[in-house]
Amino acid sequence: MASSWLPRFGIAAAVSAAIVTASAQLAGQPPAQVPAPATTPAPIPREPWPSPDEVLSTMGIVGYADRLSVQPGETVKFMVSSRSPRYQASIVRLIHGDPNPRGPGIKEEPVDTPANAEYPGKRQALPLGSYVRVPDARPLQLAGSFTITAWIAPTRHSAETRMPTPAVQGIIAKWSARDQSGYGLFLDEGRLAVWLGGPNDTVEKVTAASPLRPWVPSIPGTGRNPRPQGVSTTWYFVAATFDAASGAVTLRQEPVSDFTFDPTRAVVRRTTAVRGLSSNTAPLLMAASWADNSPSGVTGYYNGKIDNPRLYGRALADTEIEAIMKGTGPTDPIASWDFSRSIPTSKVIDASARHLDGEAVNLPTRAVTGHNWTGKEMDYRRALDEYGAIYFHDDDLEDARWEVGFEFRVPAALKSGVYAARLQTPTSEDYVPFFVRPRKGTAAAKIAFLIPTFSYLAYGGTGGGESTSPVAGANPPRLMSLYSHHTDGTGFTYSSHLRPITNMRPKLVTRNPWQFMADTHLLDWLDVKGFAVDIITDHDLHAEGAALLEPYKAVLTGTHPEYTSPEMHDALRVWLGKGGRLMYMGGNGFYWVTIPDPTGRYVEVRRRDGTEAWQGAPGESHHSLTGEPGGLWRFRGHPPQELVAVGFTAQGFDRNSPFRRTEGSFDPRASFIFEGIGKDELIGDFPSLVLESGAAGSELDRVDYDLGSPPHTLILAKSFGHSDAYQQVVEEVNTSDSRQGGTVNPLVYANLAYLEYPNGGAVFATGSIAWSGSLSYDNYTNNVSRITENVLRRFVSDAPLVPALTVSQK
Repeated sequence: MASSWLPRFGIAAAVSAAIVTASAQLAGQPPAQVPAPATTPAPIPREPWPSPDEVLSTMGIVGYADRLSVQPGETVKFMVSSRSPRYQASIVRLIHGDPNPRGPGIKEEPVDTPANAEYPGKRQALPLGSYVRVPDARPLQLAGSFTITAWIAPTRHSAETRMPTPAVQGIIAKWSARDQSGYGLFLDEGRLAVWLGGPNDTVEKVTAASPLRPWVPSIPGTGRNPRPQGVSTTWYFVAATFDAASGAVTLRQEPVSDFTFDPTRAVVRRTTAVRGLSSNTAPLLMAASWADNSPSGVTGYYNGKIDNPRLYGRALADTEIEAIMKGTGPTDPIASWDFSRSIPTSKVIDASARHLDGEAVNLPTRAVTGHNWTGKEMDYRRALDEYGAIYFHDDDLEDARWEVGFEFRVPAALKSGVYAARLQTPTSEDYVPFFVRPRKGTAAAKIAFLIPTFSYLAYGGTGGGESTSPVAGANPPRLMSLYSHHTDGTGFTYSSHLRPITNMRPKLVTRNPWQFMADTHLLDWLDVKGFAVDIITDHDLHAEGAALLEPYKAVLTGTHPEYTSPEMHDALRVWLGKGGRLMYMGGNGFYWVTIPDPTGRYVEVRRRDGTEAWQGAPGESHHSLTGEPGGLWRFRGHPPQELVAVGFTAQGFDRNSPFRRTEGSFDPRASFIFEGIGKDELIGDFPSLVLESGAAGSELDRVDYDLGSPPHTLILAKSFGHSDAYQQVVEEVNTSDSRQGGTVNPLVYANLAYLEYPNGGAVFATGSIAWSGSLSYDNYTNNVSRITENVLRRFVSDAPLVPALTVSQK
């Protein structure tokens, strides 16, 4: 989804987390009269949100898997946190995950495996917070004088969550809290401080009197627009020197400002009793400090940017420090870490001769502007010297690093499908989904269902309804999705699957099923209709390209394949051109440029110029993983219309609408699509599992020839009657006005569309996220189901499609 206010507060919150009542119509029964919901969206909830650990602590049991896509013969590891001392695990095949009593209900099948057993449970926490770790080395074990310098832009928390700003935040520290030994540069209650651990347990902490002015990186409000960091007074040059011979300490904080007067400028000079340092074996950390040797031994996480930190083995003179400020300085550092090197990796390079390289832990944001960014270049690859910063957050997370609870080896004979580990205690339940694909290079069916795993990660933790677990509680809020905001107000750039994703689950109770649970509507329909289907994922398609698709005559997308990579686009285009047939079964697809890391553990998205939950900062729209520009595919010259005939036009979440057939539906090329459908029959004018009624809703796509819809695209149907809760996408609105709602804006509608590719290829597009929510109505005997079945049966048949002989519609 692109987002207005909806994803910012979680899908369930946005749609009021309406619990479907037991009196609602069951599939196969005549529809009850459903009152239309109010067109005014629910009021925006007020934060603070609970922290991620607070959320998980309310859940009796929760887990995640070490992989999303798995082949027969491979092993999936499950990491589990349980409040109970024992829990039961069982493997199930998921068919329908929506508990809405209007539909067929929960459908799952047990899998007979030795992994079905009882296991010991334990609580496990999330090790939140990013930092750089440099392993202990003799040159870092200082016994005497030193100097630390860096440019920093500390941020403050926006009161958005309950997670407090740490009183002490590490900048560069080789400090052992257990031994009170070593040295470090810190922020202490916002003030620059240097800590010295001397012999005989002598400890001195020198702190500046004037706090640094925190940088507020986002403007408060629902839009979370960035505050450009090019403005003055967001960066500081900081330095600390210690002369072991005299015990003298100098602290310096210099605002990087165009103004000569700044009350936060300060130089502190003090003589201490320390005449040497006690060494320790702790690692040197940046953006944090070392607490002890336990797995959670890092503390004091820093929020903000750090640029070009250096360590010298002597007390530099004032003139030398001033030279560093001007971009030169002494050439004899113990270490000078250049964050502009190896940006696509977790490596942190020491440019000195000692090569005291480090590792960035928990995905701090790279490819961000540094203290000297001029604004002349937006691509970091063209001005690396201006991108020497890393942005750290105290709620970053790449890998929860939980202990393994149990493993499941996928049997060789297990058919491709959507599976889950069902975790149960006497009072709680959780499901951990995974996707079993065919062995690489093989296929068991003519049809593949392309699971939008990149989109699942993008929405991973946005909320999504109430769990049916009596312990899990209502409406789990955001857990580090790409729609979330860090504690300082900036948006999350990376999203990893190595953590619990509480909304990639069945059994969420909501009137607007989203992503995974909505996709089970289609999965169930395929099962009921008897179609043999292989499951493949975005991760698989990105890695293997068109070769993955070659065995299949038809591929179906999920309901919301919003996040796609360049490799996915290329693969689909090649496959379609060779005769592949694609059923685009949703809306707002192929929208955001998405880059996965080489291991597939996480994805990166840089937001700009779209319908979005937050905006990226100026100069930071290029992906750190590849350097290529981020944002919408349309601004990369590849709007969705170019690939699948339709593209995002509007969104709204009060109610859906039906489709009305258009002239294109009577073209002989489309006759197979409408077999058994009346000329004046409204399509999807009946109850739905998505927003209660109607097949056109939630997020809508339209044909637009000027945006790349091929000229022979057939417009088959058009939705109508959308309320003013539906608004046109912001990338097409150049100025604010009051005429963007569904009752007045002529572009607020969805299209059914059909498009032929060369060599017998074709695309059928539903133009609506809500389409699949209508499939099961009246025991799957309705016109949405009939059209979908007509298309799929023709797409997998050997019968040729009627070619587009003329271009007559535009």
